[in-house]
Order: sequence, then structure tokens, then C-alpha cells
Amino acid sequence: MKLPSRMLDISVALDNDTVLDPPFMRPKIDYLTGKDNAWMLLEGFPGLKAEDLPDGEGWAFEQVQLATHNGTHMDAPYHFQSKTITGERMITIDEVPLDWFFRPGVKLDFRRLPDGHIVSAAEVEAELKRIGHDLQPFDIVLVNTRASECIGTADYMSAGIGMGREATLYLTSRGVRVCGIDAWGWDAPFVHTRKKWEETHDPSIIWEGHKAGREIPYCHMEKLCNLEQLPPHGFVVACFPAKIKAASGGWTRAVALFD
Repeated sequence: MKLPSRMLDISVALDNDTVLDPPFMRPKIDYLTGKDNAWMLLEGFPGLKAEDLPDGEGWAFEQVQLATHNGTHMDAPYHFQSKTITGERMITIDEVPLDWFFRPGVKLDFRRLPDGHIVSAAEVEAELKRIGHDLQPFDIVLVNTRASECIGTADYMSAGIGMGREATLYLTSRGVRVCGIDAWGWDAPFVHTRKKWEETHDPSIIWEGHKAGREIPYCHMEKLCNLEQLPPHGFVVACFPAKIKAASGGWTRAVALFD
């Protein structure tokens, strides 16, 4: 078997400082060093002294407080709604078929579009035509937005476009089951949607891309990075989420493989 010659990490790192979420849901990581934890070995082996250990160290580990949607993560259909429009139970992240998460990838480049723009089905079709890609069932579709330029800044939460209901259904009706985006969410940032809501009071505009999963269940990743380094197609995506029982999502180390 010939392995691809290059791997590109398209996942963000989890840390205490990078602004990737609103304050109420940011992660908290406590770093415990080998010296901090040496006492655990000393208690377990009576008579053992710290100086008996190499550099006086035990083991290092971290204690982490996370939401399942911190960092690069995969949304399960259950995150969008508890039931489909026909009343069937939406599957959780531990129930999604594994073969959805290791498939050929295609990148849609929407960096030119203004923040808050809602991508239409026609724009998806035009971008696929521009890059010369014939969309196949189970292709993993990655969406590159301006948000990638703002990772770690105060602008990140309001940057990027949204994949609207009709754009999402354009993909899922053709057999796509996993998508991803480098913005905070698959839909337009809330700050832009809120302005439209104040003008229209139309509830259908709220989270419309996510809610399209009620019609055709699918998964998507959020908070990807480095998509600008990818070719439009000709790569494979590996993006297996953490297996968390009955959860709405799972942290994901997403990697693109290509030559």
C-alpha cells in the first residue's frame, strides 16, 4: 500500500488562551507536571523518596474541563434536533457510521464572500464547476471562509459566511454525509443572523443550515484551520470523532492526506 506523501493538520489546538468560543464555554486545562505528581508514586511505594526518581519526577497529566463542541469537533445529527421531520430519533456521535469519516475531500473556497453571507445552492454548484469537481456520495466537503484569517482574535466569532438550508441540502441530497468549516459554526455568525431576525422575525433563518439536518441527517465539523493550504480536490480526509456515549458531538483530529 502506498501512503500519501503529505499530511496536513486541519484541526485547531485546544488551549487556555486562543479565542475560539464565547466566554461561557471556553475550555480550562490544568497542567500537572511530573514534579507535581511525584507524591503519587511516593505514596504507592512506601520508603520511596523523590530523589530516587529520575529528576524527582512522577508522571505528567492534564485535567481538562471541556464542552463537546470545544476546539475542532464533529456535530452529530442529534445536536441539530432530537428527531427528524418524520419523527425518527436522531443519532448521537457514537452511533454515526465510521466509514463516513474517512473519505475523499473537496474544498469550496468562499473566502471572497462577505461576513454573514448565506451561501446558496447555486453558489455551491458554481464553485464545484469552477474547481472542476463532480460531487460524489460520501465526499467530505470542506468550506474555506474568511474566518480562518481571524482564528485567535476577537473577530473570529463574527467572521465568515453561513451555509444555508438550501446549500446544505444541495450537498446532503447528493449523498454527502460529512462537511466541515473553518468558522465557529456551519451557519452564519449569530451577530449577523440577529440583525436579520430583528428585521424579519422569521424563525426559519435561525440555524437554518444545522436544521437542514432534520430533513437529511448528516454531520459537520466546525473550527477547522489551514484549509487555504489544501488543493480544491484530490485529497482524503480522516476525521474520526471521539466516541462519547449518547453525545451531540465529539472532539476531532481532522487530517487531510494527499500527494
